[in-house]
Amino acid sequence: MFDLSYSAVLRYIISNPTLLVPFILTLGVIFVNGWTDAPNSIATCVATRSIEAKNAVLMSAFFNLLGLILMSMINSKVASTIKNIVNFNGNTKNSLIALSAALFAIIIWAVVAWFFGIPTSESHALIAGLSGSAIALQNGIDGINIREWKVVIYGLFFSIFFGFVFGFVVTKLIEFFCKNVDKRKSIQFFKKIQILGGALMSFMHGAQDGQKFMGVLILSVFLANGTDTTINATPPFWIMLLCSITMALGTSVGGYRIIKSVGMNMVKLEDYQGFSADLASALALFVLTLSGIPVSTTHTKTTAIMGVGATKKISDINLSVIKEMLLTWVLTFPGCGVIGYITAKIFIYIMG
Repeated sequence: MFDLSYSAVLRYIISNPTLLVPFILTLGVIFVNGWTDAPNSIATCVATRSIEAKNAVLMSAFFNLLGLILMSMINSKVASTIKNIVNFNGNTKNSLIALSAALFAIIIWAVVAWFFGIPTSESHALIAGLSGSAIALQNGIDGINIREWKVVIYGLFFSIFFGFVFGFVVTKLIEFFCKNVDKRKSIQFFKKIQILGGALMSFMHGAQDGQKFMGVLILSVFLANGTDTTINATPPFWIMLLCSITMALGTSVGGYRIIKSVGMNMVKLEDYQGFSADLASALALFVLTLSGIPVSTTHTKTTAIMGVGATKKISDINLSVIKEMLLTWVLTFPGCGVIGYITAKIFIYIMG
């Protein structure tokens, strides 16, 4: 078993400079995840003006780290699923090149989505990019682990279903229990508790996406040292902290564009509705993470907002924004997969 302490990994990089490329690219993917995906966690509490954007980013960074640490201790199967979804068998040098190509493809895809202000799913981009590069490496579908891919498909449908249903039900329950409460008092209450909702979503974002990218980071270290298995690898605290800080930096740089798309443009939310969306999506993510199913936090949060919006008039939902998001989700798997495949072929040809 490799030593994953900070000093040991630093020695690996110095003695084997090829590790530096996938290591930096993984951090780049985590950065764009914070840039394009993590803002979903705090979109509603910023949109309802419960907390300033700068303070929300700091809060999100802390709870992302907390979620990554605690949920990794409880159930780290999400990270294992991502590592096992493809078969980087054989030459570990070419496997490392293919992994680097996949990470490069994800960055390209994420930046394009950010440019148009659309909250793409970095989880699905990661899965698609890895799959495309593995197919290129193995010259066929032998690069895909079908059993683990089934779990991804389950997660796709479960995240949409649970997000929407929980969003609808939670909103209805809050409206029922607060129907006789003075509106001015309820507004002040939900404006404060909305911050808690953003914290819960950030916690679950760290639990889901933090595990996924941490798993890839550890895989790159192992591949660089000549093995493609990471069985029983325990992630150290410094890697968790590095992932969380990198994600927070990404959110602080470009997150407002996504916050505007999700929290402001999709549907106009009152404070209690913003809290309902956050609570519903956090609950859905908690259930799915405990089940070890890797899901998209973007899917879950946006469908929860749709569920909240469904309790109002359908005309209150900006359907054009939803159509753009759905189109991006549909294109992510083939689009990022093809980019991963082509990039891997080019990288292997040049460096293989």
